[in-house]
Amino acid sequence: MKPEEIEKIVSAQRAYFTSGKTLPVERRIAALNRLKDAMIRHEAEIEQALYADLGKSRMESYMCEIGMVYSELTYMSRHVRQYVRERRVRTPLVQYASRSYIKPSPYGVALIMSPWNYPFMLTLDPLVDALAAGNTAVVKPSAYSPHTSEVLREIIAECFSPEYVTVVTGGREENESLLNQQFDYIFFTGSQSVGREVMRHAAEYLTPVTLELGGKSPCVVDKTAKINLAARRIVFGKFLNCGQTCVAPDYIYCDAAIRDELIFAIRREIRRQFGADPLANEAYGKIINEKHFDRISRLISPENIVHGGRTERSSLRIEPTVLCPANWDDPAMQEEIFGPVLPILTYDRLKDALDNINARPHPLAFYLFTEDKKTVRNVTQICAFGGGCVNDTIIHLATTNMGFGGVGASGMGAYHGKTGFDAFSHHKSIVDKKTWLDLPMRYQPYTPLQEKLVRMFMR
Repeated sequence: MKPEEIEKIVSAQRAYFTSGKTLPVERRIAALNRLKDAMIRHEAEIEQALYADLGKSRMESYMCEIGMVYSELTYMSRHVRQYVRERRVRTPLVQYASRSYIKPSPYGVALIMSPWNYPFMLTLDPLVDALAAGNTAVVKPSAYSPHTSEVLREIIAECFSPEYVTVVTGGREENESLLNQQFDYIFFTGSQSVGREVMRHAAEYLTPVTLELGGKSPCVVDKTAKINLAARRIVFGKFLNCGQTCVAPDYIYCDAAIRDELIFAIRREIRRQFGADPLANEAYGKIINEKHFDRISRLISPENIVHGGRTERSSLRIEPTVLCPANWDDPAMQEEIFGPVLPILTYDRLKDALDNINARPHPLAFYLFTEDKKTVRNVTQICAFGGGCVNDTIIHLATTNMGFGGVGASGMGAYHGKTGFDAFSHHKSIVDKKTWLDLPMRYQPYTPLQEKLVRMFMR
């Protein structure tokens, strides 16, 4: 798509938003319902597209993508009437007589840029929040997941006029053209390197942003943990979508005393969940493309393999692979893995492990397996991370009742449920001053009595 075409789209959406047509709450709910109905009609095509792009099984597609969007749609449809209301707040006595309130208002024209790893859910979840808040939206899905992008384009074109919501497909040129436009809000999910570019462009217009990035999310396992259950939940979270999950456990940091027992349990769980030959498992999935297949393959140190390690270039598959012993200088520890490779580091003292984690960029997720409540309180207090779980992995992002987002290098801002509505809303603070009384103390010329009254009220 040419830059001038993109400019026309943004101009048309700005005019549509200015007309006020997105503001009535009933229209917002109707838009959400249209989207849900279209998803139901196209569910089989969505599943086929996700299989074509990432090899996702029908169960995984529904559990991790389609069902997540349904949940967000249902939640927002039920609560948006409450969220759009003005909220009255206490007025200081010095401002008597007046009414103070906070009024949520949409930003305007939003740009939503989504990644390829969960191409359906990570496109429509923020769109749901943007529509509920009363915005128009330009949606830019990833060029790496073309089948899902096409289904998204069809669904959105079926539900909305282009001046309300439209999809722009393409690659870097389209991304650049979009970022050169003036949007009222930008929501980006993707890598840290591209996130920096998004923020740089947004700064040109002082456009507010939400950045959902990534990082090396640690999984700490102490010696009080229930090893078999920990292994089961770690294997699920790590190798879901072939490890191509922004909140997947990037590496394990475990007490040296339980390392061998944990490795044994993880190897058993891999065989249980994916079979003796994961490369032949139809439900296992695949790496998105050759570029990432080669990148992940280079992170596997053959001498450290304790499980897996096999690759199949023709099908873009890499079997669940465990590396041990691992250290901070290994290739797999120099970048976010974003693939089915799991390094295992060990510690002798938990404090040393936490110091090492805190010395590095803040991760998007943090997972802690322990039965010690004191350890839970300590770790969740002193470690900085976007969100996480105690005695589980990744499920913290699957609730509409908590915001999901990063901190520091792993992102800024959050969404899901009420937090998502707030992300796409500006909250105006308004004082409605009454005219039947006008206290004179604030007006010049000031007198000792006025100063005394001001000091009495403002303390």
